[in-house]
Amino acid sequence: MVSFESLPVELIAEILGELDLESLVKLSYLSKRLYLVASDSSLNPWRRPILRNLRSHAYESFLKHLSVRIIVPRQNWIEILTLARPSFILYEATLPNLKSSEWEECFRRRFLPGWQKWKRDTSWKESFLKMLHRVWHRSMTSCTADEAWTKYIVLNRNGSANELEVSSRNFNPFTLFNELKQQNNLADLETQIRPIVEFADVRILAFGALGKLNTLAVNPNARILLHPPGIETGAATKGHSVPFMSNFVEDHGVYPLPEDDTVPSSISNEYHVSYAAYTKLSCPLPSSIHANYPFYTPGGGDRRWRSWGGVEEEGLHWVGGLMIIAHIIGSSSSDVDGIIPARHQYSSFTWGDLWAIAPWLEERITKRIDGPGLGND
Repeated sequence: MVSFESLPVELIAEILGELDLESLVKLSYLSKRLYLVASDSSLNPWRRPILRNLRSHAYESFLKHLSVRIIVPRQNWIEILTLARPSFILYEATLPNLKSSEWEECFRRRFLPGWQKWKRDTSWKESFLKMLHRVWHRSMTSCTADEAWTKYIVLNRNGSANELEVSSRNFNPFTLFNELKQQNNLADLETQIRPIVEFADVRILAFGALGKLNTLAVNPNARILLHPPGIETGAATKGHSVPFMSNFVEDHGVYPLPEDDTVPSSISNEYHVSYAAYTKLSCPLPSSIHANYPFYTPGGGDRRWRSWGGVEEEGLHWVGGLMIIAHIIGSSSSDVDGIIPARHQYSSFTWGDLWAIAPWLEERITKRIDGPGLGND
């Protein structure tokens, strides 16, 4: 009869990975063989129960002080510090002793690239904890003392984009987008809010308008941001990369292209993709509902794709400007499908953040404008 400990170490690690943290801690000390399997960083049976805790947001008590156990590989704490809620890290958990490079990795995997402006001359550990406290404070209060001006980006229908800023105390995306619709003569259209991607502390939202085909109003880059060319619902979720289309793409704002020639050639925008592949985003690391981003993530949380009867957006087109903002996730944050985010829970969204979440747009945007206007000298 085969005993449990005589099984291959890989199989033992798989079985241990199905346990809760308390049971795994106790079992790992029952014998030398189990101890060696549990402490092996290549087998790492701790990862699955830790991820189950982080994704369920119902943390076991053993997670708080897991760092004091030398049997737990240090690499697990990079995921904990990247995905756990701020209050748990700041006020409940016993923090591990990590290298400076590991704290830097935690910072880059958790926060938007634009937030590195707050690092200054401090260590990566200090920067990480200060940034986490700043996010927690902003999510719980309406205080804007640490960021007086909030930046956001608008993708214009002519291919250019503006990085704009507004006083944080007066930042209201609904008011800003209503003004944008009036400037584009689209005030009669309903505001559409789509979550692009969600991270541990912030979700990126797109404010846009859907309308019938209008040669002068269609915004091709709006659709390309929400629906990267070559990726469709349910596709390419198993691998880490997928080739881009290697030929020219006829982008009329809505896929699939109609069989008849109903879309005027004046809004047809041909471009050649120079990237070799899409890769799953890791810096910053998306939350579980967008785990496969930029690929489609099943489960109902990825709401970039909306279709009825095989027709995307009921056959409507993204028209006018598309506004992109960063909404800080807090206890008062409402679900993004209904969507009335708390008034003051926003952070800046900059060029660096846009290239991080949508690198395929870099060659699509014809002019990058800092501030309002057309960018003409």
